[in-house]
Amino acid sequence: MDFNGKLLKKLVDAYSPSGNEMEIKEVIKEEIKEYVDEIKVDALGNLIARKKGNGKKIMIAGHMDQIGMMVTDIDEKGFVRFTNVGGISPHISLNQRIIFENGTVGIIHVEKIDDISKLKLENLFIDIGATSKEEAEQKVNIGDVCVYNTEYHEDDNRVMTRALDDRVGCYVMIEAMKRLKNSENDIYFVFTVQEELGLRGARTSAYGVNPDVGIAIDVTGTGDTPKARRFAVGLDKGTAIKVKDNSILVHPKVKELMVNTAKENNINYQMEVLEFGGTDSGAIHLTREGVPSGVISIPTRYIHSSSEVASKKDINASVDLLVELLNKKIEI
Repeated sequence: MDFNGKLLKKLVDAYSPSGNEMEIKEVIKEEIKEYVDEIKVDALGNLIARKKGNGKKIMIAGHMDQIGMMVTDIDEKGFVRFTNVGGISPHISLNQRIIFENGTVGIIHVEKIDDISKLKLENLFIDIGATSKEEAEQKVNIGDVCVYNTEYHEDDNRVMTRALDDRVGCYVMIEAMKRLKNSENDIYFVFTVQEELGLRGARTSAYGVNPDVGIAIDVTGTGDTPKARRFAVGLDKGTAIKVKDNSILVHPKVKELMVNTAKENNINYQMEVLEFGGTDSGAIHLTREGVPSGVISIPTRYIHSSSEVASKKDINASVDLLVELLNKKIEI
């Protein structure tokens, strides 16, 4: 299976922090319009694409939003203060280049502090090159949101970029959609909003879709870097089939279905027991009377940084697993 780097670059380059997912939504619409029967956007902004079938109603969810930083104040010299939109680390953000929706570029730096280990977001500021508050306000306003500004890079084995969390999940969904034949399942591909703020889009869209089975597609961490936290997941070992995280204990029948499907189709996989974090499945499985749910995870290093890293082999394996799952008649 070839790797569609052109598509992944297009997805990660779209400016779409939580609550501002308009740009990525349009990119995805254009990519998928020929491969589904219906496309709609719900009241919260989730993009829901249906591939009709007469079988079980299956919801596949991947979130469109990315982490960002929101302007809270501008001082008299034109320096910008900000708060987080999602999981922003002050240590990772220090000296990073950022970009606002209107193209304004800045750099994050720190005021003088005695102990850098005690660094907090409130110690950081953004320099957008303004010399006064008035000049800065011509470029940005209170409530504007910026994101990390790093270029997409890939080589023979890896991709390295901002926003793999979770544009790579969206990528997996789109590529699977293109390869699906005449599935008996009634499939809803849901590209959700505001996952980074607490699984909000998955909660509302799952209520509307009311699926029989839910599957989230998202990134997970790895334990294969020097002195990393003990964790069995690593790059180049295949797609990861989740067992648990802080938001879900995966339904045993869904886990069994994924494992058996991977084995039957010689798809490389690894089991994921994550002791923190969560995905859209955490909201989906608690919808209405409850929905048997699971997760296909893409192993990713340096999550929530400006340069997340994933393996092309693992991404392709994740696409393969999702395709083979959806080509089955799912009975759970």
